[in-house]
Amino acid sequence: MTVTPEIAPSPVNDPGSVEATARRLLTELPGPRSRELEAERRRHVTDAFGITQPVFIDRALNALLVDVDGNHIIDFASGIAVTSVGAANPRVAKRAAAQLERFTHTCFMVTEYSSFVDVCRWLNENTPGDFEKRTALFSTGAEAVENAIKIARSATRRPNVLVFDEAYHGRTQLTMAMTAKENPYRLNFGPFPESVFRAPTAPAHSSPNGPAVALQGVEAILAEHGPETFAAMVIEPIQGEGGFIVHAPGFLAGLREIATCHGIVLVIDEIQAGMGRTGTLFASEHEGIAGDITLTAKALGAGLPLSAATGRAELMNAVHTGGLGGTYAGNPVACEAALAVFEILEEGTLLENAVRVEAAVRARLEPLLTLEGVSDVRGRGAMMAIEFRDNAGPRGDLAVAAAKKANAHGVLTLTCGTNSNVIRLLPPLGIEADVLDEGLAVLEASIRSVLS
Repeated sequence: MTVTPEIAPSPVNDPGSVEATARRLLTELPGPRSRELEAERRRHVTDAFGITQPVFIDRALNALLVDVDGNHIIDFASGIAVTSVGAANPRVAKRAAAQLERFTHTCFMVTEYSSFVDVCRWLNENTPGDFEKRTALFSTGAEAVENAIKIARSATRRPNVLVFDEAYHGRTQLTMAMTAKENPYRLNFGPFPESVFRAPTAPAHSSPNGPAVALQGVEAILAEHGPETFAAMVIEPIQGEGGFIVHAPGFLAGLREIATCHGIVLVIDEIQAGMGRTGTLFASEHEGIAGDITLTAKALGAGLPLSAATGRAELMNAVHTGGLGGTYAGNPVACEAALAVFEILEEGTLLENAVRVEAAVRARLEPLLTLEGVSDVRGRGAMMAIEFRDNAGPRGDLAVAAAKKANAHGVLTLTCGTNSNVIRLLPPLGIEADVLDEGLAVLEASIRSVLS
C-alpha cells in the first residue's frame, strides 16, 4: 500500500484482534474482498446509486467501521447523521432484538403497540415549543416532510409552500421540488409539483448584514403570490446538503415572526441537525425558536427507518381520520431503537461530547484558514464543515480531492454544498477523543497535501 509522506500510516495492530480501537489499514482501500463484492454489486444493483467509498462493511466498533478485509476505518459520516449513537450501539441492539422476538410488525393502523405511543410521548415532551403537541410517525425523512405539508395544507386550506436557497428536503417528487441542488437530486426528474416557491437565506459566514435583507426578500415573495396562499414555510435550522450553513443570528427568529404574522405554518426540518447532533437535543434550540411542526428522522431510529412530525395539537389533529399513515409507519422494531436513543441522550454525555467535538474540529481545522483555497470552518457540535473557495469561486475540486485522499487513508468523509466544495464531518456523538484526533490529523494532512 502506498502512503503519501504527509499522512502517517495507520497504527500496527494485531491483525487478528477484532477489538482494536484505532484506525488500521491492512490493505489499500478498497481491499481485495471489497473489490470482489463491488464487482458483484455492479452486476446486480442499478448504477443510479452513488457511492462515497466502495468498501463493504462487516461490523462496527463505535466510531470505527471494520470492512470485509479487516481494515478499521474512522467514521466521520455516521451514515449521513443516522448512527449518531454509533453503528453498533448495544442498547439499541438489545431493545430491537427483544422486539424482534415478540413480533416484527402489525401495522399501527390495524392493531396498536405501546412503543409507538411512547416515542410520540417523548417527542411531544422534548421538541421545542411550550404548547400541547401531537406526533405522527413515518419511515423516512422525505415522508415526514411530505406529511408536514399535508398537515399544513389541511389545517390552513392553502396550497403554497415556501422553501429556501440551499435547501435539501428529500428525493420524492414533492421534496425534490423543495430541494435546491440540481445535480444529482433533481436532474432529469421533472416536471415537479407546482406551488413551491424559493426564498433567500442569510448565511452567518457570508451575510453579516444579511438577515434584514433576506427577510425582506421573504416578505417580497409572500407579497408577490399572496401571503394568504401559503400553507407552510420549511427550513433546516442548519442546512445540511446545502453546505452545513448556519443561519445568521436573528434570521430564524425573523422567519418565526413572519410565519406568525401571516398564519403560515413554520416547519423546522431537524432531520439531519436534530437528536443531539449540535450539542442540544434540537438545533433550533440554539436560536430560541420553535416550529409549529418539527421534523425528525435519521438519528431518531439509530439506523432503523423511523421519522416523525411533531407539532401543535390543533394542527396535527386538523387532518381527517385516516388521512395520515403508512404500512411501515412507526414500525415497532424501529420504535424500540428510538426509545433506546432517548435513554442514551437523556444521560447527557453524548450532548456534552458533541460540544467537545466542535472544539476539537475548530482547533485542528481553523488554522487552515490561512491557506489559499480554504475559506471557512463552520457548524455546531458534531455537525462541522470546512469550505473550499478562492478568489475565482467555489473549489469543489479541492474538497473532492481532499475527501478522496482522507478516505483512501481510512477516514470516511463526505462532501456537500451546492458546488460540492464543502467537506462535512458527522462523527458518532460518542467518538473517543483519540480516534477523533487521529481522524482530524489525517484529514488535515489530506487537505494540506491537496493544497500544496
